[in-house]
Amino acid sequence: MEKSFSNSYKEAGVDVTAGYKSVELMKKSVQATYTSGVVSDLGGFGGLFAIDKGAMEEPILVSGTDGVGTKLKLAFLMNKHDTIGQDCVAMCVNDIICCGAKPLFFLDYISLWKNIPEMVATIVNGVAEGCVKAGCALVGGETAEMPGLYLENEYDLAGFSVGIVDKKKMINPNSIEVGDVVIGLASSGVHSNGFSLVRKIFNVNEENLKEYREELGTTLGEALLTPTKIYVKPVLELISKVNVKGISHITGGGFYENMPRMLNENVALNIDKNSYEVPAIFKLLQKEGDIPLRDMYNTFNMGIGMSLIVSKEEKEKALQILKQAGEKAYVIGEVTKGNKEININL
Repeated sequence: MEKSFSNSYKEAGVDVTAGYKSVELMKKSVQATYTSGVVSDLGGFGGLFAIDKGAMEEPILVSGTDGVGTKLKLAFLMNKHDTIGQDCVAMCVNDIICCGAKPLFFLDYISLWKNIPEMVATIVNGVAEGCVKAGCALVGGETAEMPGLYLENEYDLAGFSVGIVDKKKMINPNSIEVGDVVIGLASSGVHSNGFSLVRKIFNVNEENLKEYREELGTTLGEALLTPTKIYVKPVLELISKVNVKGISHITGGGFYENMPRMLNENVALNIDKNSYEVPAIFKLLQKEGDIPLRDMYNTFNMGIGMSLIVSKEEKEKALQILKQAGEKAYVIGEVTKGNKEININL
């Protein structure tokens, strides 16, 4: 690439040579994500991945795509870009496992005002770290320099992932029945949803993000920028040993929007909000924003990043497996008769 440059393009705001430097800076962390299926290396026009055809009877590919949303605004204000990549990975792979699928590979897309190689490499290093936690390979990506479209020092980050599951092992909501229990897995914080409301409540700016909050045990900015938890490995471990009947990733829309998506038409859920301790960040959000409790559960994860449904007979076994995997897991509710309603004791 040493002969690839364009002074005219650079004068228009796009430095193609900066992109090559970014690739060199991120190369080692990207290669650390490679699994046995990776066929290609960085620099090609497409990421190649070989599927083990003998591993499953009827393999089904499952895809997911998402971005980080306005949480990025906090990264800009704090000039902190090392964790936002994990958010991007988590938002995709946590969706994929709701079908019972194992994520295979991931691609990222960064569009920004100007390619600053060190910043781009820091973002992608975070993506790579998220891929390692998810057990998937970062097989490619794209960095697009767009002067005039983004404000100075701003960018957008999105991603795309593909996973695989044997058709006979897909999560089947039709198996859910009255009497089953709901297990909630603790979140790491606000994750990557509801930040338009978060920013409005706290009127976030460079100064107040640096403020230490006693109830949080850290600064407001550090608490809010905590990366989204990746649940892939513990959930796949659970699926291999227990009949998991339903899985829901609690993202934008909170409990009320996401939990019904794992149910069949004949059941509903009773959720006990007192079954676990709601993290301090959500109590602070509700207090400072004077937000109705129902709106909180219809916007944020409220401390539960993922919910799963198992039979009452397998409840203790499931809790033990999750505990051994390092997860904080709680029985937060039960399945009742209904039509996808979510009832919370507000």
